[in-house]
Amino acid sequence: MRDLGVGFGHLLKGQRWMAGHGRSYGFGLLPGLITLVLYAAALTSLALWGEDAATWATPFADGWGSPWAGLFRGFLTAVLFALGLLLAVITFTAVTLLIGQPFYESLSERVDRDVSPDGSAPGSGLPLWRELWISARDSLRILVRAAVWGVLLFALGFLPFVGQTAVPVIGFFVTGFFLTEELTAVALQRRGVELRERLALLRSRRMLVWGFGTPLAVAFLVPFVAVFLMPGAVAGATLLARDLLDEDTDDAAVTSPPQSPPPSESPAPAR
Repeated sequence: MRDLGVGFGHLLKGQRWMAGHGRSYGFGLLPGLITLVLYAAALTSLALWGEDAATWATPFADGWGSPWAGLFRGFLTAVLFALGLLLAVITFTAVTLLIGQPFYESLSERVDRDVSPDGSAPGSGLPLWRELWISARDSLRILVRAAVWGVLLFALGFLPFVGQTAVPVIGFFVTGFFLTEELTAVALQRRGVELRERLALLRSRRMLVWGFGTPLAVAFLVPFVAVFLMPGAVAGATLLARDLLDEDTDDAAVTSPPQSPPPSESPAPAR
């Protein structure tokens, strides 16, 4: 149970580190804002034309008497939008990380250098196109796994009582696990840790992963919150990755604001 608190602590430390590095924070907001606009457009389209899609998909209900056809199609429309919203929450991190790979790679390296006792940061040595390809490939594999879990939990949601109590809680833990995998991938991929190894590493300390990812999954349900928390989440995931690999971390560097260089003294102007 101790790992739950440690994982949550990494999440808070990441946000605290970002609060002390304002320029990096503004830099890290851009990918999230781009993704937010894209997702908002997709969900708006689903809300506007979801009923038409449900009508098109259920021609067998055309002959049903009133109000059954309308109720059935309205229910399907609500289910379709809820599923789209769930997939948006699950995939937001993956898409944002894919769009912002160069941004978050630079941010994660800076966190590594800042908290490393020797001031170094591991590097993959791969060209950018290769890193993008690996990130996209691994993200697709994770999204397939997340989609399977999403469909399963959606089906279990129809069970009486269990579907309204236990299933949503399980859903948050599942989402938190996949969020953590996507976020730690930025730092772990630079260290040459492959997807299968990453998953095994995360499963070995599930409490740590849930302590970090589950509160983040809950927070991401609030509109716009994901955008503003994402830079700090990447920073916190870098700290969590160091913990998973037992790398030494200078905790004082996380809580201390960056030191500004002393102003240079210039000679007084001649009179």
